Amino acid sequence: MTAGASDRPVPRALALPADGGCRCGALRFRVTEQPIASAACHCRGCQKMSGSAFSTTLMVPVTGFTLLQGAVVQGGMKSPDLMHIHCAECLSWVFTRIPGMEFLNLRPTMLDDPSGFVPLMETCTSEKLPWAETPARHKFEHFPPPEAFGPLLEEYATLIASEE
Repeated sequence: MTAGASDRPVPRALALPADGGCRCGALRFRVTEQPIASAACHCRGCQKMSGSAFSTTLMVPVTGFTLLQGAVVQGGMKSPDLMHIHCAECLSWVFTRIPGMEFLNLRPTMLDDPSGFVPLMETCTSEKLPWAETPARHKFEHFPPPEAFGPLLEEYATLIASEE
């Protein structure tokens, strides 16, 4: 039996401030603003970086994210256009920065309490492993087209507002 969209879990607001850290505890951070969207990415790069079927993301405004302790290093492909940030001690993948964007992509599993994370969208489903499923409401074979982002952000804001 397939669950309908109304049966799917929905993204929830974070209880702010929301703290988190890497696996070893050397790096700690705090989120003080609600994320603007949530996603699961099935691209091969995310599969390899996460060691899993997909990576998970909370898009957090840069102004609402603070590193509290620890050092970071850039990992992954080390591209100037896509900066994958890791704990310098244990090398956990903590977040990704895309220069020029007003948000960063936080790995929600790094939050002290990640239990409220639900992806609103899945990206790169053309590369997903056949058995990998999420409750995401929107599925994109690649990344969403630019015109889709406004409605997706509005939907996410509406969903988390109803959960606050």
